[in-house]
Amino acid sequence: MTVVRVAESKTDETGSCDVERYLRPDGQDRYTISEVAAFTGLSAHTLRWYERIGLMPHVDRSHTGQRRFTNRDLDWLALVGKLRLTGMPVSDMVTYAELVRAGDDTFAQRRALLEATRLDVLQRIAELQGTLTVLDGKIDSYAGAARAQERTGA
Repeated sequence: MTVVRVAESKTDETGSCDVERYLRPDGQDRYTISEVAAFTGLSAHTLRWYERIGLMPHVDRSHTGQRRFTNRDLDWLALVGKLRLTGMPVSDMVTYAELVRAGDDTFAQRRALLEATRLDVLQRIAELQGTLTVLDGKIDSYAGAARAQERTGA
């Protein structure tokens, strides 16, 4: 997921993640689902599904019933995008969202969930480093073979 960043990136009040700044200042930040889809690369269907399963907090509605997302919603979606990249299961992301909504008393549970995810990411990075080493070795051997062919004129 790619979120359009317009100004500088800041750290939020918890210091835990980058808060992206968007097209409109807080208080004037009412985005349609199609605008959010364009910012994030997520489909409107996915955004509605996130809301339905509890991954998104309640999204305000206009007087006609259309969803109106805020900068805070975009920040949340940016975090969800990062969690998706970690490979965190959707069920764990929903659990995390529920813990966030439950308040400060859930800090320890949230931390434990994120620490477990971090360990999974570190294991995947180690696996990918090993894979990269194998690829580099193969590439080097082919480069050496190509140089040998050039020297022999074959």
